Amino acid sequence: MLPHEYRKRFYRSWISAPGLVAFQVQVKETDLHIQAESPLTSETEELVLSYRHQIESYIVKNPDFLTSLVPVPQDILAPPIVREMIEAGRRAGVGPMAAVAGAIAGRVGQDLLDRGKTGEIIVENGGDIFVSTRTDARIGIFAGGSPLSGKVGIAIPASQMPVGVCTSSGTVGHSLNFGKADAVTVVAQSTALADAAATTIGNVVKGKRDIDSGLSLAKDIGEISGVVIIIGDKIGAWGDIELISLE
Repeated sequence: MLPHEYRKRFYRSWISAPGLVAFQVQVKETDLHIQAESPLTSETEELVLSYRHQIESYIVKNPDFLTSLVPVPQDILAPPIVREMIEAGRRAGVGPMAAVAGAIAGRVGQDLLDRGKTGEIIVENGGDIFVSTRTDARIGIFAGGSPLSGKVGIAIPASQMPVGVCTSSGTVGHSLNFGKADAVTVVAQSTALADAAATTIGNVVKGKRDIDSGLSLAKDIGEISGVVIIIGDKIGAWGDIELISLE
């Protein structure tokens, strides 16, 4: 039910932090690349299984949760991760499944921090990242065939963490996207919201002239720190965000 892997995720080599150990956890379609102070494979698998079970069980009783492309009503009886996805979809104006990858990444990362398993962590789930490190982070943006892909990124101050950094693309990957942007990268405190917002902003960017419309939409969503939009050789950015060159 959850997104499937679509290609070798070579861009994972762009994400690194000194002193952290990298490991991978895959449970069904969920494929996480994690960096922490020690390998936490079994702990992470347990969390992923739990969250997938909560989401999948909810879908069995509420199939619209899986298929809706528009916000669905909040359900106070739903598991916390489901309520978080519903709220993220409501804020961004999309269906709740637009937030699934970010929600899992964010929940797993925060849980491992809260349980004292690690003091720093990066969780990447199909281009959606939860990051909490003691030092500033540099994250490159993968933008498919754009000449800017891998050449620009964003700097995340340690003072802003933990934070979610999520990317949606209309030209790369498996996610449902009605736009043509090579990359829409959103930064927000909520990784689920960053994921949903990247989707809805990406949906409106069908050409280079739509970059300004995408930036305006980002301003209206609320509770996101900033956004970067890349389409072809053009780039636009809004918010409290620092663009950096990776060359």
